[in-house]
Amino acid sequence: MKQDSLEKALDHPFVQPKLLLQALTHRSFGSPHNERLEFLGDSVLSCVIATALYEKFAALREGDLSRQRANLVKQDTLAEIAQNLELGDALRLGEGELKSGGFRRPSILADALEAVFGAIYLDAGFAEARRVIEKLYQPLLAELDPKVSGKDAKTELQELLQARKLPLPQYNLLATRGELHNQEFEIECAIPALSINTVGKGSSRRHAEQAAAKSAIQQMA
Repeated sequence: MKQDSLEKALDHPFVQPKLLLQALTHRSFGSPHNERLEFLGDSVLSCVIATALYEKFAALREGDLSRQRANLVKQDTLAEIAQNLELGDALRLGEGELKSGGFRRPSILADALEAVFGAIYLDAGFAEARRVIEKLYQPLLAELDPKVSGKDAKTELQELLQARKLPLPQYNLLATRGELHNQEFEIECAIPALSINTVGKGSSRRHAEQAAAKSAIQQMA
């Protein structure tokens, strides 16, 4: 049933369910596991995101395109998307990984999501994989601003605090509202050393954290 829920969240019913099962199987669980699918999915994802950026920003130079792509396909971004899909609930992990909370580990989530992309590619071809990936990434692509350096608000806030030799901010989930896959998250960004507490809202934890961080930067100005 957890795989059924994931298929609905992805908006892709698998013709070959075994591919999805393999994509969700960590090597600690047994074989066949998802590492080969992860390799394939990584390439598919990179191509889709590169194409999306190329088409969206016609005047952007290669170096800037590369930086934007790197930010979109990095582990943290993939793990956030995987969390929004509740992919961790469907993972097949060995006993040791289960006990250590592997279903929440960013590296495992990110690798599994890439494996899922690879599985979709094998199941239905590149066009379908592109459709699924672009749908998942649409909010992130929509908020990209090529005029900025590529640093997100959380990174900028972290660097500002490090420059002042202050502790990093704390992000706390205050509330989650709405139906599954159509939720609003409310996150607090707390910087006790500066007596700053801001709140951000968004369609994912990442968006809410970014909004809270942006408000914190404005208060520090």
